[in-house]
Amino acid sequence: MILHSHLDSWLETRRRLTGQSIGFVPTMGALHAGHVSLIERARRENEIVVLSIFVNPTQFDDPGDLAQYPKTLESDLEMARKSGCDHVIFPNERQMYPDGYRYRVSENELSKILCGAHRLGHFDGVLTVVLKLLHIAQPTRAYFGEKDFQQLELVRGMVKSFFLPVEIVSCAIVREGDGLAMSSRNTRLSHVDRKHAPHFHQILTQAANADEARRALTEDGFDVDYVEDIAFGPSTRRFGAVRMGPVRLIDNCEVQR
Repeated sequence: MILHSHLDSWLETRRRLTGQSIGFVPTMGALHAGHVSLIERARRENEIVVLSIFVNPTQFDDPGDLAQYPKTLESDLEMARKSGCDHVIFPNERQMYPDGYRYRVSENELSKILCGAHRLGHFDGVLTVVLKLLHIAQPTRAYFGEKDFQQLELVRGMVKSFFLPVEIVSCAIVREGDGLAMSSRNTRLSHVDRKHAPHFHQILTQAANADEARRALTEDGFDVDYVEDIAFGPSTRRFGAVRMGPVRLIDNCEVQR
C-alpha cells in the first residue's frame, strides 16, 4: 500500500495508471466495518483501490463537532492495508482548499431538506469536496454508503449534471449486531446512550408513519431533528436524525407506501 500525503505524489502516480480500472472510497477517516465493506467491494470490482482520508472542514456547521471528530490515522491505515487498498491519499486542508473555499458547489432542491435544513451549508461543503476528490482520484467507480442516502443522491445528481466520467456505486448500510447503523460518531456516545441508541432504528422501521415515529422517538427520550418519508422513484424511504447529548445520529430505511 502506497501512502500519499501530498496531492502531487498521487497525481504523478495516477498518470501511470492509465488503462486500469480504479475503485475509489472517499472517507473522513475513523474507519469502521462500514468503510471496510466499501473497500472490499471496490477490491472485488476494480484492478486498483484508492482510499482518501480527509476531515472536510467545510461540511461542519458546528465548530465543536469538527474539533471532536475522531482522528485515528494510524489505525485507519492499518485497516485500509488489511482490506486491500493499493493507495491512500490524505492531503491537508491547505492542499484541498488553496482558494480558501472561494469556489464551491451548491444544489438548490434536495440539499435544502432533511439534513440540509438542519445543517446550513453542509451539503455545499460535501459536494465541493467530493467534486475535488473525484477530479483528483479520476476513478472508474466511487463507492458511497446508503446510511448517508441524501448525500448519495446529491452526489449522483452532481455527477450526472457535470458529466463526470465515473460510476457512483451505492452500498448497503452496515449495522452493529443490535441494529445501530455504523458511524464514526458512535464512538462518542456515552455508555448509557450507546445502549439506548439502537431504539432509533427500531422505532424508525416499526412505526406506521413518520409522525408516529417522531412521537415515539421523542417519548423514548431522543432529541429529534426530523423524521420524514420521501419517495425516490418507485420506493419510499424514511429518514431520521436524532441527537443524544452532543452526538447526532442519522439513519434511513425503505418503507411501504
